Amino acid sequence: MKRILFTIMLFTAFSSMESQNIEDAYRYSKSELNGTARFIGMSGAFGALGGDISAISANPASSAVFLNSTATISLTNRSLDSDIQFNNGGTTIEQNELDLGNLGGVFVFKSNEEKNWRKFSLAINFNSSANFDESYRVSGTSNNSIDTYFLEKANGVSLDLLQRRDGESVSDLYSFLGENYGYDQQQAFLGYQAYVIEANADNAENTEYFSLVEPGTFDQQYQYAATGINGKVSFNLGTQYQDWLYLGLNLNSHFLNYEKSSEISEFNNNAGADNRDATTEIYFGNNISTNGDGFSFQVGSIFKVGDIVRLGYTFQSPTWLNIREETSQYIETNSNTNDFVSIAPNIINIYPDYTLQIPSTHTASVSFLFGQSGLISGDFGYTDYRNLKFKPETDLLFQNLNNQIDDTMRAVPTLKVGGEYRLASLSLRAGYRYEKSPFEDNRQGDLSGYSGGVGYSFGNLN
Repeated sequence: MKRILFTIMLFTAFSSMESQNIEDAYRYSKSELNGTARFIGMSGAFGALGGDISAISANPASSAVFLNSTATISLTNRSLDSDIQFNNGGTTIEQNELDLGNLGGVFVFKSNEEKNWRKFSLAINFNSSANFDESYRVSGTSNNSIDTYFLEKANGVSLDLLQRRDGESVSDLYSFLGENYGYDQQQAFLGYQAYVIEANADNAENTEYFSLVEPGTFDQQYQYAATGINGKVSFNLGTQYQDWLYLGLNLNSHFLNYEKSSEISEFNNNAGADNRDATTEIYFGNNISTNGDGFSFQVGSIFKVGDIVRLGYTFQSPTWLNIREETSQYIETNSNTNDFVSIAPNIINIYPDYTLQIPSTHTASVSFLFGQSGLISGDFGYTDYRNLKFKPETDLLFQNLNNQIDDTMRAVPTLKVGGEYRLASLSLRAGYRYEKSPFEDNRQGDLSGYSGGVGYSFGNLN
């Protein structure tokens, strides 16, 4: 995998601190290209071919194409090459690791050749949809301070909520705000207690605040580290009718694990800081742990049109993911008079479970087989990301997120094209994949990728 450009703006870094947001929803809905070497070499364009364990995750009718029972395991070397821009700075990261891309087996049961239903198949297949392992550190300068985030959260919150009572600890009040008021009030509390912001008036009814950070230029740094996996296990049933139709059904069990730690820090020596006790350093860290499980189903078909042409169609149902999230935070600051402050509540916010509905996908496929010489295959998919939904939809936060999805996301096509050319026992493979950005403003950018591979058949081993 090669990521050409990944841009982090300050508002994007802060939006990732929220417990639920659109970018995370898209992260959990997209899939990387994983599977057998043949499947990856042809960019996954197997919707009308079948006969490959990984192809079962693309079209459940693929299992019925197998002539004999078989099992495979595939390891994938994941290479991540990213150019990351942050404000006016940037960095390049390179990461390599070995993953389990695919594991599965299919059992083929043949009937009498004279019967219309020639065979049926049972299969189980594990496929890794996405690997979230990634880490980097990037620096840059900006005219926008972290203080704007805390001011936005604090304005409208009464000062009485942000001040500790006698004998009340930071952990006590942070926990109280989370349980009784919400996330925004917790952020206001952190900013106020860490001397990033101050109240306009020293009375309990005050709801307006100003920054203790002097305006000017800020040296900022963003650190990010994530780990986790998104995958599914498919339980498959397939069948063949005469010699021209293959049908299949997948019942998919999905699992999700994602853990992320991030810290944004800034430093300044702006004019005016010497005239009062101003905050000159801020370190704001956030951790999030996400776990989920879900269900979806697929129905698929492959039609043989003569000896050369095969047509395929797959319907991927919506995926209903039940998600559980936990977060924790800390903030540290320093001033021009070296008054160091550390606010670490050591409280884990546990949010109510919610459901993320990932939209359905329709895929039409065509392939051309040229005897033993080779083949060309293509898949054309369609997904409407406006149907990406947070549930329950009666929740006010989820209503706002769903409205943002309607306004910022769109329906997108995908294209996969692959080919294979055989020279005796040697097979040469190549493929191309294109996915249009699901965001109207292209914040994630379009994806295009090329693949290739070489296979060698040793024949039957006795």
